[in-house]
Amino acid sequence: MTDPDERNRKRLRLRRRGKRAYIRSVQLIPSMATLGNAICGFGAIYVAHLAGPVETGGGDPWAAMFLKHKFLWACYLILAAMLFDALDGRLARWARHTTDFGGQLDSMADVISFGAAPAMIAMALFKSQVPDAPLFVGRLVWAIGAVYMCCAAIRLARFNVSNEHGEQHHMSFLGLPSPGAAAAVIGIVLVQQELAYDAGAPGFHFLHYLANVAIVLLPPITLASGLLMVSNFRYPHVVNKYLRGRRTIGRLIVALLGAVLVVTAHRYTIGIASIIYALSAPATAVYLRYGRAKPLAA
Repeated sequence: MTDPDERNRKRLRLRRRGKRAYIRSVQLIPSMATLGNAICGFGAIYVAHLAGPVETGGGDPWAAMFLKHKFLWACYLILAAMLFDALDGRLARWARHTTDFGGQLDSMADVISFGAAPAMIAMALFKSQVPDAPLFVGRLVWAIGAVYMCCAAIRLARFNVSNEHGEQHHMSFLGLPSPGAAAAVIGIVLVQQELAYDAGAPGFHFLHYLANVAIVLLPPITLASGLLMVSNFRYPHVVNKYLRGRRTIGRLIVALLGAVLVVTAHRYTIGIASIIYALSAPATAVYLRYGRAKPLAA
């Protein structure tokens, strides 16, 4: 006969072993979300540089689908990477297991998705729309993409050495966060693609000229977004500062209006809102320094 105390000890050991296995599985989930971020960024680079017959996609139906609107799909993959980026930290806090390893892995994934991928998408779109650009223009666009990618790496390294755990420390960012910079770059891409599509409708041919303007603005916006990442401008954390907790009816109405705009015209809305966010901090700084009315002399 087995001693009852021995059976109880054995049951307790099995329960503890199962709990340790559960904890290990929970700790794996945030890392998988982070790797999902990196995979989406890598996929965006791949999709943006697809080439071949649009109709067949080389016999691959997925390739044919991506080829038809490859820059839009590349931008959507960056947006998916942002969702994974937002998810991994919350999963880690839910599992009560935030580690330095997770932070470093997150930054490495961000360098791919929000550093290299937006620059590669911007360069590929510019090259496809201006194939006969002078050599120095092509090299300048490449240099701007390289500067953007380097600024993203510096921004993420600076964040790693100064980051503090806890939502209370993440109400604002020093410098444009890398997802915000990526959103500004793919935002102008989304706007350009939507303008080019709408220009095909009868009576809207003038939008073709606006689409060309967006192509001209693409390199400056990419460069500005990169430099803003390493600037000392303060940017609010939109979710933590404006969307959490109790808010006024006015903010609820604004959020509802934003949701309606995203549903009805998501490319224009995401693109314009992302660019406004990127430019908001320097615009506010300029206003606070020069725009305030000076007091009248006594």
